[in-house]
Amino acid sequence: MHYTVEQLNELQQFYADQLLKDTIPFWFPRSFDHEHGGYLFMRDADGSLIDDDKAVWIQGRAVWTLSTLYNTVEKKQEWLDGARLGYAFLNKHCFDTDGRMFFHVTRDGQPIRKRRYFFSETFYVIACAAYAKASGSEEAAANARRIFGKCVEYATIPGLLEPKFTATRPSKGIGVPMIMMNTAQQLRDTIGDPRCDDLITGWINEIEQFFVKDEIRCVMEQVAPDGSIIDHIDGRTLNPGHAIEGAWFILAEAMHRNNDQRMINLGCKMIDYMWERGWDHEHGGLFYFRDVYNKPVQEYWQDMKFWWPHNETIIATLMAYLITGKEKYADMHRLVNEYAYRVFNDKKHGEWFGYLHRDGSIAQTAKGNLFKGPFHLPRQEWLCMQMLKKFSK
Repeated sequence: MHYTVEQLNELQQFYADQLLKDTIPFWFPRSFDHEHGGYLFMRDADGSLIDDDKAVWIQGRAVWTLSTLYNTVEKKQEWLDGARLGYAFLNKHCFDTDGRMFFHVTRDGQPIRKRRYFFSETFYVIACAAYAKASGSEEAAANARRIFGKCVEYATIPGLLEPKFTATRPSKGIGVPMIMMNTAQQLRDTIGDPRCDDLITGWINEIEQFFVKDEIRCVMEQVAPDGSIIDHIDGRTLNPGHAIEGAWFILAEAMHRNNDQRMINLGCKMIDYMWERGWDHEHGGLFYFRDVYNKPVQEYWQDMKFWWPHNETIIATLMAYLITGKEKYADMHRLVNEYAYRVFNDKKHGEWFGYLHRDGSIAQTAKGNLFKGPFHLPRQEWLCMQMLKKFSK
């Protein structure tokens, strides 16, 4: 069933209320660490602190969230000051002597863990870019462009981050072109960078050429260097929510390019394929992992319901509906939106639980940890609100 104009307006108000009255108040101002800088995000259902370590990529994500709210919703001083708190912490404590970023640090910024992948750096880029727009800081803008250049090197120069050995079973993952595409989009759309358009085109082409398999209606998480399926457990494992997130990155690019039809078709079929693969028709929600040939999945959490795939699917299905006007995307959006806000949203304390069993019961109550913080949910509510506001005009 199509959405009426009145229903879309109600949906816009719903997302605005959830964002500004439920999600953001759960995190801020309680998470500001005025003693050491940055944010304290490892929190239980009621907001109580369960650990004071800091995940570097989530520190960057939070700077992006606060700066974006300041840039687009309200010039609220608390948000700008809060973004500055995280920006300063990242610069002071989160870079190693080789220029790479840590993944996990103590409350006062002592390093605990560093990883070979460069997601901390990509989230630093979007944090700096959004903060530069909010604050007018030329330093932050320069930092965004400089580290983006390093990320492009990490993504394109073989062996730069990996140990120097010949892999027995070499592979490439969809995560790199996805994260780089979205990082470039954020950089371009906040402070501008002439490198971005061509790079984004290349990453979209890579996803289409290597990871989207029309013959079996699937989007792979990883493939062999030539794009073939690696018929082993890891190579067969799919993450439907992740691929759907990549789909809306492509749809957003299509809108940026005056509704580029090739990109619309690509993004929509990625949603279609992975909804077919991932939606749980018995209990509702998206499975976390599936096997491309429907064989057993190795990870024991394969049939659990995690918060973030639902955030990405809410965005993707709404975006697809607003772009195409196709009724099936309205139906998909209704399904995932109703399910997610019914089972994940904590009506007592606000925000969402992160981890549910297949039947929707709560697996554990933490709202924040090394992987969950104020990003996927507030980004979803903010972006849906912004899309609907623009559509109503």
